Amino acid sequence: MSGIGIADRVLDCSVIAGYTSVGYRIRDRAWDAGDLTSMDGRVVLVTGATSGIGRAAAEGFAKLGAAVRILARDPRRGELARDEIVEHSGNGDVEVELCDLSDLAAIRAFAARFSARATRLDVLVNNAGVLTGERSLSPDGIELTFATNVLGPFLLTNTLSELLERSAPSRVINVSSGGMYTQRLHVEDLQMAGQEFDGAVAYARTKRIEVILTEMWAQRLKDTGVVVHAMHPGWVDTPGLRSSLPAFRRLMRPLLRDAEQGADTVVWLATAPRLDPPTGGFWHDREPRPQHRLPSTQEGEADRRRLWATCELLTTLGRRSAEPAVG
Repeated sequence: MSGIGIADRVLDCSVIAGYTSVGYRIRDRAWDAGDLTSMDGRVVLVTGATSGIGRAAAEGFAKLGAAVRILARDPRRGELARDEIVEHSGNGDVEVELCDLSDLAAIRAFAARFSARATRLDVLVNNAGVLTGERSLSPDGIELTFATNVLGPFLLTNTLSELLERSAPSRVINVSSGGMYTQRLHVEDLQMAGQEFDGAVAYARTKRIEVILTEMWAQRLKDTGVVVHAMHPGWVDTPGLRSSLPAFRRLMRPLLRDAEQGADTVVWLATAPRLDPPTGGFWHDREPRPQHRLPSTQEGEADRRRLWATCELLTTLGRRSAEPAVG
């Protein structure tokens, strides 16, 4: 094992050090600029791309020549991000798509519009997410964190899967969080209706669910040419972190990654010619990582199947299946 490989192993075992900008700078010594290959002719859709990791990933794809579609709720912020991406990348093929990922009807409408006019979709990046201080509900009456971080990407992936299959080989990349290591699947109370709401805990639980669903999507799509991976970006200084966890940001600010560092593995996963595992992996800093670090976070197959069934039911029935009837 090389010196960089040993350093990576030490950083991964230490967990916290590996999430910082220091960990990133140590690891990137082993990377080559040629690892990010041209994306000319490919179409990439990035959710939550007006700021932070999504914005940096969209710009990274644009610099590689991709046709980039940024999904945003706010048209003004979307156009501002688009203009900046075009200016910084020199790539004019960047367009704004509008959709609120907490609103199931809006997702269906967007997917129908997009699929009707798009000739292909090579990469879908499910990045958008929320961390709320108080418990609130989506337009469908579903707890907002779960609706946005889980049901939104679940429905978007499902409704765009046919287009992804027609464009195969194609990739879906789900942006999780290292915080998911602290939580297990609570399939009996997915929306935290039966306990005191804690925004950070709710967020971490949804990020655990994203990794589980990544594995399940990978299995379901394994013969279609569509591969599905999840990643976590480490600790990144994003607008979301500043507004949701200000005390943590003040404490860790000198060690936080910038958005480009956080987005690096997203862009790499979309371009790397060979990945091991080829689908269903959980990645951090261009390497596959364990999906559990504590025995207590392991889930059983029955709970995984129940999770999938609940997501299917909620995204199919919308408001009629809102809490507390299911999950």
